[in-house]
Amino acid sequence: MSASPPRHFLDLWRFDGATLRALLDDAARRKAARQGWPRGRPDADRPAADRVLAMVFEKHSTRTRFSFDAAMRQLGGDVIISTASDMQLGRGEPIEDTARVLSRMVDAVMIRANRHDDLEHFAQAASVPVINGLTDRSHPCQVLADLLTFEEHRGPVQGRTFAWVGDGNNMCASFIHAAPKFGFKLRIACPVQYHPDLMDLARAGARAGEVEILHDPRAAVEGADCVVTDTWVSMGDTDYETRLQAFEPFQVDERLMKLAARDAVFLHCLPAHRGEEVTDAVLDGPQSLVWDEAENRIHAQKAVLAWCFGGPT
Repeated sequence: MSASPPRHFLDLWRFDGATLRALLDDAARRKAARQGWPRGRPDADRPAADRVLAMVFEKHSTRTRFSFDAAMRQLGGDVIISTASDMQLGRGEPIEDTARVLSRMVDAVMIRANRHDDLEHFAQAASVPVINGLTDRSHPCQVLADLLTFEEHRGPVQGRTFAWVGDGNNMCASFIHAAPKFGFKLRIACPVQYHPDLMDLARAGARAGEVEILHDPRAAVEGADCVVTDTWVSMGDTDYETRLQAFEPFQVDERLMKLAARDAVFLHCLPAHRGEEVTDAVLDGPQSLVWDEAENRIHAQKAVLAWCFGGPT
């Protein structure tokens, strides 16, 4: 009898809504159960006991690195952390060979990769679960943390309206993936030349997702329950000045936030370029949930890890 294939977590669009809902609910339960505990104490069920997570970084990281490390410790497991430059990956070893080797040494692998195709190739060759910690095309763990944060403060996301303002980048892509799965409306305001991926939009449309592309941030934010943005210039982008000029009308400031619903919240995955995509007054203001959002990476990823290790769907 052959072993079951590993449970990879690569993109939200691959999952049914019930599985993603279960992950979000598990994250909320795990967070609630830890109230008042030291951050280093393992959860009562310790679903990662005796397991090791390899963390491979091709990009710099603060939140992804610390949150996955903390998540594994709270699940009762351990981690091994390496940058690609420390490994033979940095000397040209095929990524599939690295996947086969690490599969013999650890129980799961989280990759923060430059290219999404490399993540896909790694997962195809691996015999242990592979988790997308960020690629140029998506950031699924972050969006789970974002939805967890919204629901903590405003209740279920189903039927709500989210406004994405800025670049049609990897974060925007994962919100597009999430919208039809969780049943929220998504309005995207972006410059024409920084449009979201057409395949992502087609997938959402095929699943009856309510995703609307606009080029006026005011129209996108009007009456929205949540306003989300990200940096205008991501790691690897070389057109800094061009981007600043194109995105200048898309800054989230107090005037723009006033167009949203009265109890709207603001999210940003961080790090923020203060004074560019968002003003200090919004980032540090009463509608901002960015610090809860950053912490919730731990709890969302704990749910993902527990599922990868065979937890219930």
